[in-house]
Amino acid sequence: MLEQKKDLTKILIVDDTPVMLTVLQKFLEMEGYCVLPASSGPDARAIAEKETPDLILLDIMMPGESGLETCEQLKQNSITADIPVIFISAVTDIESKVKGFAIGAVDYITKPFEKQEVLARVRIHLKLRYAYETIIRVQADKLRQVKEAQEAILVKPEDLPDAQFGVYFKPIYEAGGDFYDVMQLSERIFCFFVSDVSGHDLKSSYLTSALKALLTQHASITNKPEETMRTMNRVLTAIAPDGKYLTACYCFLNRHQSRLTIINAGHPPIIYVNKKDLHYEAHEGEGDILGAFQNVFFKPLELKVAKGDRFFLYSDGFIEGFGDLRKSRKEGIEILGKLCVENFDLPIDEAVQKIQHALFDQQQEQEDDLLLLGVEV
Repeated sequence: MLEQKKDLTKILIVDDTPVMLTVLQKFLEMEGYCVLPASSGPDARAIAEKETPDLILLDIMMPGESGLETCEQLKQNSITADIPVIFISAVTDIESKVKGFAIGAVDYITKPFEKQEVLARVRIHLKLRYAYETIIRVQADKLRQVKEAQEAILVKPEDLPDAQFGVYFKPIYEAGGDFYDVMQLSERIFCFFVSDVSGHDLKSSYLTSALKALLTQHASITNKPEETMRTMNRVLTAIAPDGKYLTACYCFLNRHQSRLTIINAGHPPIIYVNKKDLHYEAHEGEGDILGAFQNVFFKPLELKVAKGDRFFLYSDGFIEGFGDLRKSRKEGIEILGKLCVENFDLPIDEAVQKIQHALFDQQQEQEDDLLLLGVEV
């Protein structure tokens, strides 16, 4: 059986002179390249968008739309922006060359040119393009692995139905800086944790992975919630990369005693909805951020709760909004609190999704991680 042929390397050549176009096409094809000829800027742009060539050789001096204008428009099109462009022109003045590089060209060949020079520059820039694409693929694979690893450690409502929670979590990038966890510590005792690590890079994702291990090790019925957070902070200050810190909120729910203990580490306040009168309250709590200081202070906040009440934990992306819908922290909390009340008649998992839809369906582009965790007492 014959092996499948490797995809041909496509080179788009653009020149309004038929002889020049033929010469370029002939010796490039002799080297095994698939050549796409065009005699004008508009034709070249149409071909480039349809065929996405690996490289473009572009004449500067053309009637109507000049090569500089064509290159500028190619770089403004997301489909063709990353295709390397080499200018071929009789124009030799420095100003034209500088302008060509400024709008995105990678090289410049002066007419009349030598065949070997053109081939050498074509090979160099194709190698650079392939190397760049390889780096991008490797980075994308690593980020996908990070995303899969993060998703694997996140508990879902169906994994722990007795916890009675719903969650919406959507990182802005594969390597998210937000994190949540839900753990059952005893028959009717649960802990709920949300955090927001500064930044959205791989260093941030490293800390979110560490948080899972720290919670598993230190969250227990024998440790007071503030003790758990202080212990976690001591470890985080030792392992956090320079400049990295996180805000967090740790809720310890004892359904035996109808008591909710809240430890807030610089995080937005929890929203608590009373089932009896369908009224929400935002409980801020006092506490230092994690990972920045060796010695931290937390003031536990204890609430008397009743069966059927609800509370909501979230990251700041949920209350600050994006783009035209950006709002102040106070306004965002008020809007979120009202939505928590308005959707109280829905099951907790459906309520969380409905709140998310109400807040972000109109958003054109996500600018921050989004995390909302709702719990029914």
